[in-house]
Amino acid sequence: MGMIQEFKEFAVKGNVIDLAVGVIIGGAFGKIVDSIVGDLIMPLVGAAFGKLDFSSLFWILGNVPPGTATTLDALKKAGVPVFAYGSFITVAVNFIILAFIIFLMVKQINRLKREAPAPQVDVAPAAPPEDVLLLREIRDSLKK
Repeated sequence: MGMIQEFKEFAVKGNVIDLAVGVIIGGAFGKIVDSIVGDLIMPLVGAAFGKLDFSSLFWILGNVPPGTATTLDALKKAGVPVFAYGSFITVAVNFIILAFIIFLMVKQINRLKREAPAPQVDVAPAAPPEDVLLLREIRDSLKK
């Protein structure tokens, strides 16, 4: 019975719940970024530099059965070992674009945080301690 109670305390701690929410939001955010990269940015890059399709870059590492097309998908379906470095390049480019987008977002959020004025708190000066007051009285009486 004690282990169940400990697990319950662990599972409902704020950190675990925050982590779960972060993972869920991160997954949804990943889909948004994939769409930004695939549907918005890469078509612009393709229009500017010509069609960039790295997925067709690969080395065939085995024997190709007769009648098999030499496309990456067809070779993989036929079970031919393929060194698909083009797919890696595509994922790396997507990562760089994603990292840059996140950098811009974090930079903007930090800028907005800095621009927010700090709340002004009027703090009355603290009264001097009693010994300081006593010394001032002594000083003033000596001046007389």
